[in-house]
Amino acid sequence: MKNTALFLCLLALVHVKVKAQQKKETYQFANDINKAIAKDTLAWKYQMGATAYSFSQHFAKAVQTWDKNGVAVPKITGADSLYFKKFKAENALTYIINRSKKERLIIINEAHHEARHRVFTTGLLQGLYNNGYRLLGLEALADTLINKRGFAVVESGFYTQEPQMANLIAEALKIGFTVFGYEAEEGKNGKEREIAQAKNIAKVMAKNPNAKVLIHCGFDHVIEGTPGNKSWEKAMAGRLKEYTHIDPFTIDQVAYSPKGEVKYNSPYISLTHGEMPLIMVAADGQTFNGPEGTDRTDCRIIHPVEQLNGGRPDWLSQGVRRRSYTVPKAKINTYPALVLAYRVNEHEKNGIPADIIEVSNKEAVANLILAKGTYQLVIKNADYQITNQYQQEIK
Repeated sequence: MKNTALFLCLLALVHVKVKAQQKKETYQFANDINKAIAKDTLAWKYQMGATAYSFSQHFAKAVQTWDKNGVAVPKITGADSLYFKKFKAENALTYIINRSKKERLIIINEAHHEARHRVFTTGLLQGLYNNGYRLLGLEALADTLINKRGFAVVESGFYTQEPQMANLIAEALKIGFTVFGYEAEEGKNGKEREIAQAKNIAKVMAKNPNAKVLIHCGFDHVIEGTPGNKSWEKAMAGRLKEYTHIDPFTIDQVAYSPKGEVKYNSPYISLTHGEMPLIMVAADGQTFNGPEGTDRTDCRIIHPVEQLNGGRPDWLSQGVRRRSYTVPKAKINTYPALVLAYRVNEHEKNGIPADIIEVSNKEAVANLILAKGTYQLVIKNADYQITNQYQQEIK
């Protein structure tokens, strides 16, 4: 993937600086994020701008902004197309859950600006738990009290402040998983970071020798074969395989996710015509992991181009039990408005919203996508002042 290794290094190097530079308001109107990007002079402004958009659930803008780092129109050869025809599409959630019965360690990645990857992993949790998985390792997590508290807070980490990551954690804890963070100590980058991450996971596994483990990581850390950044020698997944002598089932969500413009999408997306995330499987059980000879991961998920339901992406409720709730216009006193839905009793404890919607005017429909439960809805005006709040039960 073009420049992925560079992005990873930049994100690691500026992580502390980013936290220091973060605005007081983590969840912002799209126009304010756009203005901040325009004023920013840092080389990685589009990465951080995309992240800011994703935090506030401006999903399309997040992907479009990330692509400004530089993206080429991808092509596949005739040989690639012929090889691809060996495989048949299967529902990715169903395939992974079924395969998990014979696996002990599953590693799945995300792009840090792509909330849809977190929703997909959330959809795996109940099925994996039913098949014996009890530990969930999260690269993004830095919170030793989270299993006792039961939910993520602002201090739980950086990417854990994104609502769909917080939902992933909330669902895991609700089901019965024990979650843990495994990030390397501050200052470790490149090869030493991959080693430290793998060793941290290996220690947890050694203390739980019979536990089945799901690891949710970022970008290229999922690679168990040859990493794009040769200086790593091995990525986290490859190191973990070496340290534990367990062959992980590695799943790449990033390679074949839709881009900000259709012309930048992988041709494999259009070849499948999928309406749901897919994994391609051959008659002999081999899974598609890219052009023939690719050894990075065991398979790659092909995510479809999103469809909008009531203005919100369909993937927000794919594989997870969520429903749409429309905020009554009478609840919004001024426009534009930002509506944040917190699980009840979490807002006052620095919790993370379960969903956010920006409402630009009276004609706009504010559809939140929420799981069953009771929520505290907080409505803010353009100055980020709370203009209304109320509780709502989602049945």
